Amino acid sequence: MNNVLALRDLHHSYPQAGGLLHVLRGINVDLKSGEKVALCGPSGSGKSTLLHLAGLLEAPCAGEVEILGEVVGADDGARTRMRRGTIGFVFQFHHLLPEFSALENIAMPCRINGDTAAIAMTKSKVWLERLGLKDRADHLPSQLSGGEQQRVAIARALVLQPKVLLADEPTGSLDQEAGDLVSSYLFEACRDINMALLIATHNEVLAKKCDRILRFGDGRIV
Repeated sequence: MNNVLALRDLHHSYPQAGGLLHVLRGINVDLKSGEKVALCGPSGSGKSTLLHLAGLLEAPCAGEVEILGEVVGADDGARTRMRRGTIGFVFQFHHLLPEFSALENIAMPCRINGDTAAIAMTKSKVWLERLGLKDRADHLPSQLSGGEQQRVAIARALVLQPKVLLADEPTGSLDQEAGDLVSSYLFEACRDINMALLIATHNEVLAKKCDRILRFGDGRIV
């Protein structure tokens, strides 16, 4: 397995009344191709902040984020170029565009990445079927169940076959049955495309299905 994501001595804080709120205090994480790693810890322990930094949505106050062997700096353009097609995101709430069908939502990253409409739709249909949603292609998000909406969101995150997928409480708003189905699709994709998966969760059952569990406390891995 090759290293696809390395976080080196990450520190991050946010200004607040009376000083700085220190969220991350010297985090080191390595993530390899095909590996599934769970982040566990109480709310406010820094899990989501770590995902944001790993996904290049923010730059750390100190430390380095290395993706595919390249250290990514604070330049917004460089972070955007590296993030596009390399990193996928799945959140607790699907954030689908309500006026677009399931298929059109999945195709959106392809269009942003420069694919023609025809190519984008072809790629999207593949993932729609892989996520068990072949009969939901033309449905709007409002016509889908919560579990189906989250599977559309996963397909959207996977359509460009990223090297690493960052998932923030992907089953947190689902019932047990829907959550189990969603997690099974995530793990299957991780295996099939040799993608690294970093998943923040409060679900211990889900966490124990991963290869490793990193437990957070007071901004550190404990």
